[in-house]
Amino acid sequence: MHKAIASVAALGLTAACATTSDTPPMAGGGDCNAAPAQALIGETVTQALGANAMQVTGAELLRWIPPNSAVTMDYRPNRLNISYDENSVITDINCG
Repeated sequence: MHKAIASVAALGLTAACATTSDTPPMAGGGDCNAAPAQALIGETVTQALGANAMQVTGAELLRWIPPNSAVTMDYRPNRLNISYDENSVITDINCG
């Protein structure tokens, strides 16, 4: 019985973490500076936009944040976070 509860809890944790993802390291040099990417707010999410955002911000990691998602609160100075709405329109861009 305890094993079944632990399995269900682990599945729930996995599902909760699956709503966001970090992409593998891409272009960028290290610490993120979100200021140059603020002009992208209001644009539609695309892979090319993400790559461009990483290049202009200097970030090494990119985390897409879908609407109504839980995300970890760990701070990573080299990570760019891009939040978007139900229509895949970018609503926020920040580092951490």
